[in-house]
Amino acid sequence: MPQPKHLLPTTVVGSYPQPDWLVDREMLSKSVPRTRMAGMWRIPQAHLEQAQDDATVVAIRDMERAGIDIVTDGEIRRESYSNRFATALDGIDAENPAIITSRSGQKTPVPRVVGKIGRNGPVELRDMQFLRRNTDRAAKITLPGPFTMSQQASNEFYKDDEELAMALAAAVNAEALELQNAGADVIQLDEPWVRNDPAAAKRYAVKAINRALQGITVPTVVHVCFGYAAVVPGDTKPAGYSFLAELADTTAEQISIEAAQPKLDLGVLADLSRKKIMLGVIDLGNPGIETASVIADRIRHGLKYVSADRLIPAPDCGMKYMPRAIAFGKLKAMSDAAAIVRKEVG
Repeated sequence: MPQPKHLLPTTVVGSYPQPDWLVDREMLSKSVPRTRMAGMWRIPQAHLEQAQDDATVVAIRDMERAGIDIVTDGEIRRESYSNRFATALDGIDAENPAIITSRSGQKTPVPRVVGKIGRNGPVELRDMQFLRRNTDRAAKITLPGPFTMSQQASNEFYKDDEELAMALAAAVNAEALELQNAGADVIQLDEPWVRNDPAAAKRYAVKAINRALQGITVPTVVHVCFGYAAVVPGDTKPAGYSFLAELADTTAEQISIEAAQPKLDLGVLADLSRKKIMLGVIDLGNPGIETASVIADRIRHGLKYVSADRLIPAPDCGMKYMPRAIAFGKLKAMSDAAAIVRKEVG
């Protein structure tokens, strides 16, 4: 499938709201699970895959109807952006989790790494095949990045976290190659945790990301953000990234950043002049639907720092935690905004 030919192609970061009939949204809203959260699904196991398929078609059609150029499957089959892939790997014990306590005292169950990491079969291949069958638009699929997964687990096997990250990178790479063969037009790695431990990220995140993307010939993206707006309120978000310029050294074609909610100083993009920028222009912390003119202004602001052929408008982050009508309205406004600015620069 060819990439969109026009300037300022719109896309999504990955997730789209799951319907209330499919998931218990109140349970979902309490955390971003690292281990499995089977109780989140409202549909009995015997019918769950069919229900997820139907909800995925709804998400794809919503994105198409909103005018999105590069669509995803909405990550409808996932409990979180990372746990489905991470817990499917050999060497991971997700049934007997470790507990990690954050600086704020929050306790989170995480998978324990108890053996050699291995991928004994595809995890998202059917998702990609289903997406490819159900849209004629450019199709993107997302994978959790190896650095982030290494930070979201308790390492009880490898000599250090770098060795763990490189083992995870090899598993991600094997998956990504299959997804590419299944028709993925874009492959995205989600690496939000590079900002949590920038010292470790500086040592080995780029090496792990490049290993994960080895041999991939379709456009690739690394997504970094400050966390879901529903989980991390805007007034607690930093004004800048602690690990961003370093991503210039990745083999990824695109870097995806959150810029609308944290009101990021876009001068930082000078460090990424060789990359295309997926620019967050929808504030997911705002419960209303921005007008197309507000979003158009954010795109124009981005164009002061990034040329039009390198800018891809997107939401700040995944839209999983939003009401579906609001998510759709925001995407439609973003598509309308991109069309307005496209006429100005085209």
